[in-house]
Amino acid sequence: MADPSSYRPRPGEIPDSPGVYRFRDEHRRVIYVGKAKSLRQRLANYFQDLANLHPRTRTMVTTAASVEWTVVSTEVEALQLEYSWIKEYDPRFNVKYRDDKSYPYLAVTMNEEFPRVQVMRGHKKKGVRYFGPYGHAWAIRDTVDLLLRVFPVRTCSAGVFKNAARTGRPCLLGYIGKCSAPCVERISAEDHQELAEEFCDFMAGRTGTYLRRLERKMGEAAEDMEYERAARLRDDIGALRKAMEKSAVVLADATDADLIAVAEDELEAAVQIFHVRGGRVRGQRGWVTDKVEEITTGALVEHALQQLYGEESGDAVPKEVLVPALPDPVEPVQQWLTDRRGSGVSLRIPQRGDKKALMETVQRNAQQALVLHKTKRASDLTTRSRALEEIADALNLDSAPLRIECYDISHLQGDDVVASMVVFEDGLARKSEYRRFQIKGFRGQDDVRSMHEVITRRFRRYLAEKERTGEWADGEDDGVPTATTNGETPDHGTAPGHGTAPGHGTAPGHGTAPGHGTTPAPHAPPRDADDDLALTDGPALKDDDGRPKRFAYPPQLVVVDGGQPQVAAAQRALDELGIDDIAVCGLAKRLEEVWLPREDDPVVLPRTSEGLYLLQRVRDEAHRFAITYQRTKRAKRFRSSPLDEVPGLGETRKQALIKHFGSLKKLRSATIDQICEVPGIGRKTAETVAVALARATPAAPAVNTATGEIMDDEDGAPETTADAPGEPVSAGTPDERRGQER
Repeated sequence: MADPSSYRPRPGEIPDSPGVYRFRDEHRRVIYVGKAKSLRQRLANYFQDLANLHPRTRTMVTTAASVEWTVVSTEVEALQLEYSWIKEYDPRFNVKYRDDKSYPYLAVTMNEEFPRVQVMRGHKKKGVRYFGPYGHAWAIRDTVDLLLRVFPVRTCSAGVFKNAARTGRPCLLGYIGKCSAPCVERISAEDHQELAEEFCDFMAGRTGTYLRRLERKMGEAAEDMEYERAARLRDDIGALRKAMEKSAVVLADATDADLIAVAEDELEAAVQIFHVRGGRVRGQRGWVTDKVEEITTGALVEHALQQLYGEESGDAVPKEVLVPALPDPVEPVQQWLTDRRGSGVSLRIPQRGDKKALMETVQRNAQQALVLHKTKRASDLTTRSRALEEIADALNLDSAPLRIECYDISHLQGDDVVASMVVFEDGLARKSEYRRFQIKGFRGQDDVRSMHEVITRRFRRYLAEKERTGEWADGEDDGVPTATTNGETPDHGTAPGHGTAPGHGTAPGHGTAPGHGTTPAPHAPPRDADDDLALTDGPALKDDDGRPKRFAYPPQLVVVDGGQPQVAAAQRALDELGIDDIAVCGLAKRLEEVWLPREDDPVVLPRTSEGLYLLQRVRDEAHRFAITYQRTKRAKRFRSSPLDEVPGLGETRKQALIKHFGSLKKLRSATIDQICEVPGIGRKTAETVAVALARATPAAPAVNTATGEIMDDEDGAPETTADAPGEPVSAGTPDERRGQER
């Protein structure tokens, strides 16, 4: 725990002007970002008597080791910079709203020649019109189904569209009148664009004018005794009114506003947002956050506005935003919203009438969301805490293993050997920190040796990060061996321990930083070319400037999928690197026994144990992640072709060759002159293709095990080469082949 007085700036150093400040911990990670109208006055509040600080603020300033600031000209610039830094550094003591789901939007791709109506989630794309968000995707599809009768806009994918254009036949929606069929040129691109614009206008709330126009046309058709046309228009009007009924009118027509309500207690806060467009509720969403800092309702609203509109611009920011409390001061926030919209935005508290009544409804939704979240989390926290305590007791750990890493090896009969690393923090999967490895130190099937290589590579990277950040003195040598060129650490015996008590601090994002009890080797080897690690979903951990980096934190517990041999290999790898403050165990599948290093007998946890259930979840997740990666690599290898070996032959010309000859088998028997007939293939390229195919040895014929039929490449069997040996279909049933996977 740091003493704030040790890094307190000297009097007169802090400027009395607007700006943004950052607190960093001893590892230079940014842990808090704030803004202030006067940096001098705001920062002085953090360096008073600790007894006078709020408990959360006290935890933050004692975790920090330094503070720095950036001066800006106005409070609006400070607000923009604060938002940018919170998004970039993800500081753990700042309020971060957790969106409870990925909300679907109704999207119209106006950036395409023929706009498409579809359901979209995730980040918004330029040139796409969005409506929503909606609570459920089926609500969007029901609305679109009703509107397609009147606005038959394209809804098919690019593949279906191209196939219909190639065959000259539209899809089913084109035949039943729910698509204008631009794929077969029933409508021009300009008319289809206009139709999509009308669809967007109707969804944006401009419904009255369009309905009146349809009613006028229906009357004219009836007067002209065109009764069939009048009946069709009548049904169109009915469909539009039915679609409008799905979103109730809550405010005056043409009112565009977002209503934000906050329900909070001492520890958490829930935010609910209603999106009102054209006087109707078009979408709803909600967030929940831990109150990791002392914060007012107005400050919570400010953070919610940053989260909601930080990436938006134009009409996505409404003219009016109604909130339960105003930020202090309100002028910079209102100006920031105005800048993002490009015109005036009113930020206020509703006082009377329909808007206040609707705000009360939003508030009730926020209160219900907070109660539901606390009910779920209380159950989850209790179970996870008990599981971690049981694991700590069973393995004789000093404290609960708040960060657990699990490793698994996967291969198919010794081919495509890979490994996975999954991370659980506080009993929950942290998928952004998953990693996957290719075994490069040797070829063949050896799970024990593979486990040793993976553990060595992972923790060698950890030691290299510590050396780079200067967390131990240079020039001291504790005898840790240097890695060989193939990425393996030679087996020179166990390095002497450092005698430091294990430090099992809180995992990142859960309080104090992880303990680093061991003093690692000052000359830990740098990453070599073979130590290549593929990353998965999302950012990694933080660099010394607060930005993401890899393998920065050690776990309190390493779990390996296997028994005594795998556990011994993992422990030997840690010993060789001089790491003695990380516990190791293995979970064997056969009897679900927990094995510890240098122990002849396993630890048997009760079948009803929450600790055993957590270990099983961790192990199963590592196995799933490893086998998914292994299957991906194998599938990629099976899809290889002799044409891949032809230099300068890209995908377009490969596809042209296959399309021209129909199959690789016919291409192999073609002459050089025949290959030259393919557009884009010159004689030199044709000669290279012929040589590559002549060198390749075709695979043995595949056999359909259900019928006994021999399948050639025209039947869809994968082509393989001597350079990329494939798995024959006749090697067993799919179930038997899955049984050979590890």
